[in-house]
Amino acid sequence: MSDDVREMIIIGSGPAGLTAAVYGSRADLRPLMIEGFEAGGQLMLTTDVENYPGFIDGIMGPELMERMRKQAARFGTEYVTDDVTSVDFSQRPFIVRTSDETYKARSVVISTGASAKMLNIPGEKELLGHGVSTCATCDGFFFRDQELLIVGGGDSAMEEAIFLTKFASKVTVVHRRDELRASKIMQQRALDNPKIEFLWNSVITELVGDGKLRGAKIQNVKTGAESLVEAGGAFVAIGHTPNTALFEDHLELDGGYIKTAGQTTETSVPGVFAAGDVVDYRYRQAITAAGMGCEAAMDAERWLEGQH
Repeated sequence: MSDDVREMIIIGSGPAGLTAAVYGSRADLRPLMIEGFEAGGQLMLTTDVENYPGFIDGIMGPELMERMRKQAARFGTEYVTDDVTSVDFSQRPFIVRTSDETYKARSVVISTGASAKMLNIPGEKELLGHGVSTCATCDGFFFRDQELLIVGGGDSAMEEAIFLTKFASKVTVVHRRDELRASKIMQQRALDNPKIEFLWNSVITELVGDGKLRGAKIQNVKTGAESLVEAGGAFVAIGHTPNTALFEDHLELDGGYIKTAGQTTETSVPGVFAAGDVVDYRYRQAITAAGMGCEAAMDAERWLEGQH
């Protein structure tokens, strides 16, 4: 274990973590970012990002993350490309362990994000970002006048289906049951929308395309009948899993997401802060994550000033 005690350690390297790093390093907190082997968060799986302010012609997700990383490095952020294996928030300074090293910190910002639940079917991984998406508000604009598929039956799926009708010529909801889990009001809005159709008791068994999605193989779970449905895009809306397994025994969680106090980023442990999709189950946008990263760094700075 190094005797060096960091003012701030940031766990996770998506928009929230990198923005926290920019603000933390500019406040002379010498942040150390443990970025993980899958650095950059969900934007690393996104092709065009056209809704992030300041980029008139859009920007590729990985390029945006690389720019944010370089900006934080310019102000003095140091990076460790490793995964955190355990934490200890019961002692001061806090202990953060990776597979190779143990670090100590006076404050910690958690920005480990959330992972979209996937179908885990053939073609999904290869076509992600090439017609397959997990975020309608991020990517719906690119599918104007196309026929789209959306998988799911909850409120989020219905919200995304309704949103997609602004652009699509038709949206087909594929749902494995014969009724929706969504709230009654969201069900009614979707059922009343003339652009939305439903394939009940159905699952997608394969996403088909050659570098770009062309359609999906769909099976009726009751009859076993299969069909190939052409589509320009397929949206998976079966929920997200916050990446909080590391913190289950250390922080108060709410439905798996880290619980924060009021309108701050303070967690149940003073000196530990959380930002981005690991907290936010509602908006889940790069810009809102970045905003929370700013808040977390400022909250940490003020807390450290109070401690000193």
